[in-house]
Amino acid sequence: MAKDYYKILGVARNASEEEIKKAYRKLAHQHHPDKTGGEDVKFKEINEAYQVLSNKDKRSRYDQFGSAEGPAGFGGQGSPFAGWDFSNFEGFGAQGFGGETGDLGDILEDFFEGIGVKPRRRTYRRGSDLETVLTITLEEAFHGATKELHVRTLVRCESCSGQGGEAGAGFETCSACNGQGEIREERRAFFGAFSQVKACTPCRGTGQIPKKPCPVCKGSGRVNAERTVRLELAPGIQSGQIIKIAGKGEAGERGTTEGDLYVRIVIQEHSTFARHGDDLVVQKELDLVKILLGEKIEAPTISGGKINVEIPAGFNLKEDLRVRGEGMPHFGSSGRGDLLVNFTLKTPKKITPRIKKLLEDWQREG
Repeated sequence: MAKDYYKILGVARNASEEEIKKAYRKLAHQHHPDKTGGEDVKFKEINEAYQVLSNKDKRSRYDQFGSAEGPAGFGGQGSPFAGWDFSNFEGFGAQGFGGETGDLGDILEDFFEGIGVKPRRRTYRRGSDLETVLTITLEEAFHGATKELHVRTLVRCESCSGQGGEAGAGFETCSACNGQGEIREERRAFFGAFSQVKACTPCRGTGQIPKKPCPVCKGSGRVNAERTVRLELAPGIQSGQIIKIAGKGEAGERGTTEGDLYVRIVIQEHSTFARHGDDLVVQKELDLVKILLGEKIEAPTISGGKINVEIPAGFNLKEDLRVRGEGMPHFGSSGRGDLLVNFTLKTPKKITPRIKKLLEDWQREG
């Protein structure tokens, strides 16, 4: 004799989906095997009834034929295997599985549970990765620096140590997913039926709910707060470079792994130097008379000092004069780039007759 699923759940035959769901949750919570007074056989019967009546197609076949499989199927066995998706095994539909490929999963679950193997439960996902921008000066990039970052994100709840529940209170099996941590939804579209397995919302995908949720984090194991991160910058770091700090991103739910923090470096424009890779470029105005007299040119350095540069004979002032080893440090290795001095020629405002004659005589001799 076919089982009366409506009677098992204690609902009328015209009960709505919401009424069936409420009745199932109440009975599943009452008869769960892990609870005192729970009954394994009764719990499976309740689950079987719900899997049929919560599915529109199976309920329709059950109402019509007294079986969820219809007259040609494996009638009356229910669908407790809600967490497995066998939608790719379409060929079984023509081999006596009632045309509903998900029912193969129902049969396999009974088999696996009989030998002590249960479907794999979903676990919490790690916290999200975060990205932030750190702006530094060219001098900090030259010398290296220690910086403190203050990132607003979800951090582990200190009140419950990230577990989501009060210490010692323990956890209980989620009645919404029967401890599986995931819920399967079946839908029909124009091209046919398809199923989707998603994490259970009430238990956040673990199959367990704290008996006494933490009043601070409301059971999630994390709260919104400011995380302080200490970052060591090595000399020679480049603008646009991204540094990964493991475990300093968003906290995972209930004590699971934190995400990572990615810090993108931006170096401010400098009033004196322009950076080209590890080379630095500085502009220097030249006095024509000093050039003719062969005097050395004073140029600034990124370290804060000054150097005297001698312009070689026959040097083309349209080119940059390269001073070796006065640029930026090579990041992660020894040595430094170069300092490139870019000259701008300044002519005298007035030339006296005597200086003019000397220049003319020098030109003739040259």
